[in-house]
Amino acid sequence: MLSNRLRHKALFNKIVTSKEAASWIQNGMTIGFSGFTSSGDPKQLPIAIAERAHKEGKPFKINVYTGASVSPHIDSVLAEYMNLRLPFQSNDTLRKEINQGHIRYIDQHLSETGDALNTHAIPQVDIAVVEALAITEDGNIIPTTSCGNTHNYIKNAKEVIVELNLAQPLSLEGVHDIYDIPAFGRRQAIPLTSVDQRIGCTGIPVEFDRIKGIVVTNVPDTPKKLIEPDKETIIIADHLLNFLQEEVKAGRLSKKLPPLQSGVGSVANAVFYGFLRSEFSDLQLYSEVLQDSVFDLIDEGKVRFASGGALTLSEAKMNRVLQNFEKYREKIVLRPQDMSNNPEIIRRLGLITINTALEVDIYGNVNSTHVMGSKMMNGIGGSGDFTRNARISIFVTKSTAKNGCISSIVPFASHIDHTAHDTMVIITEQGVADLRGLSPRERAEEIMKNCAHPSYRNQLYDYFHEALQRGGYTPHVIEKAFSWHTRFAESGTMLEPMIKAEKPKAKMSVH
Repeated sequence: MLSNRLRHKALFNKIVTSKEAASWIQNGMTIGFSGFTSSGDPKQLPIAIAERAHKEGKPFKINVYTGASVSPHIDSVLAEYMNLRLPFQSNDTLRKEINQGHIRYIDQHLSETGDALNTHAIPQVDIAVVEALAITEDGNIIPTTSCGNTHNYIKNAKEVIVELNLAQPLSLEGVHDIYDIPAFGRRQAIPLTSVDQRIGCTGIPVEFDRIKGIVVTNVPDTPKKLIEPDKETIIIADHLLNFLQEEVKAGRLSKKLPPLQSGVGSVANAVFYGFLRSEFSDLQLYSEVLQDSVFDLIDEGKVRFASGGALTLSEAKMNRVLQNFEKYREKIVLRPQDMSNNPEIIRRLGLITINTALEVDIYGNVNSTHVMGSKMMNGIGGSGDFTRNARISIFVTKSTAKNGCISSIVPFASHIDHTAHDTMVIITEQGVADLRGLSPRERAEEIMKNCAHPSYRNQLYDYFHEALQRGGYTPHVIEKAFSWHTRFAESGTMLEPMIKAEKPKAKMSVH
């Protein structure tokens, strides 16, 4: 019944069709959409906007802000009509337009979008288009399966259009913790000191007169395509668990681990499944996404509490979790991304962070965004927020890609998102490189020996040996630093001709 969702009779007068709501979106506007990954984003209105623009055939471009990546309902359908997109995406259609220079794309740390908006550093939002579970009697919009930047868009927008999604279960109400961080100059310490603490409200306040219209829909979230753990990711998970066990034995960690964070995507999700086989229990998560593995860990009694910004689930897991959400309500909280990714909170809680790298160079600089140095994959997302402020920052990646034609360990990263100052541990299926307390030359030895694939290890040693002859604090052969990427572009492989997978060369003096 709609009365369970629209809890003030005046709201019923605002119900409109998606076609009518789409007519309010004008060329040149900036639209703030709810949504984080493929959760909690509007489903009908973006399609109606694209249909109208196509039918009218007039110049039509809008700026699109979201929480992070969103479903194809927005990023594929509206790609043709975007002028500016921020702060993160993971859509094939949109990615092509960005890399061809047709769409201006601002790749941001996810914790910073709200501040950029609130300080007027980016164009202001004309209309916020947000998915809602309900609107309360006193004018609070209840989000659905994500929080994202929704509260900031609602706060700053001139008008708000609500998509009331009947497909989202009412059992989600109460799981959100909306805390509005004050402006610079008035900002106090955020009073969050534990993962399971709640410091905000369950809804986002909005004046009824700013709600321009309500579109009723009944469309579930787009499921996330998550690849099952494979041989390499299972080995990476084992290496991760062994590392944590050694930290406990050395007394640097207690058996009850600090809160954990896991990045977005199949590799991070697959690696996190390793905790099902581990001795660790009573786990806590403070993360931006809660993927399939988290709910399996809850089911097995491994996770005590999980704080996130969005439920990012496969189709089978989504159906099971949402149909039985009462089972998880007391173990889950969803927060806005300026909370889930907040550097102050990450540092205070002392997180162990686990994120995915595209490539890592021999000194520990990490590229997590650009393929071959220039083509945007998705974006930095929250990995920078977590890595820079972690107690232990960990990056995981398979040691090779493209059937062995690309080495994930290279002489010099073709783009650097996370500098060697911030990366502490690198893990591939080959092993673990613990970089803490090491100088650059020592870091290079650890990474080449423990993380590089045997097919590429001798090439790395050859490069490093030549670089050592030139000297320097961080030795490089500048004219050869990107030769591996050049070779791949020219021949389809990073392997040098006639290079064989021989045993590693003897360790050399790096001093």
